[in-house]
Amino acid sequence: MSSPIQDADHLARNVADAMLEREGTASNWGLVIETAKVGYARVRMVLRADMLNGHRTAHGGMIFALADTAFAYACNSRNQITVAQQASIHFLAPAHEGDVLIAEAYEDAVIGRSGSYRVDVRTKAGRPIAYFQGLSRTIGGAILPLEE
Repeated sequence: MSSPIQDADHLARNVADAMLEREGTASNWGLVIETAKVGYARVRMVLRADMLNGHRTAHGGMIFALADTAFAYACNSRNQITVAQQASIHFLAPAHEGDVLIAEAYEDAVIGRSGSYRVDVRTKAGRPIAYFQGLSRTIGGAILPLEE
């Protein structure tokens, strides 16, 4: 018999998988969900040549997109449709073609319909690349049909 936490984490993973399946962007970028639990997600992506800027380092938009995707999976983990209402990013270091970037999203707090999340983006070796802060808003409805 599974515990309520295991059941909730299982639902969170199913929600993340369903969202990934519905997205065109994440699958085109090769994003992989490593972990999705209630209030937490870990997503990785390998930087390709077409993801680099004119300096031949990771385009900031790609780093933001990776972090934003992890944020989305974490804040939708309770199967309630939740969107970003604000997000910011601090770029700390460059990343290069072939680097494996990992974004880990952590829920800091949920008060009413608003949630605060932080996302750390690092290389597979653990080198910090960016810090992302997101504010979510639950707008209602379920991502996956509710079981009866």
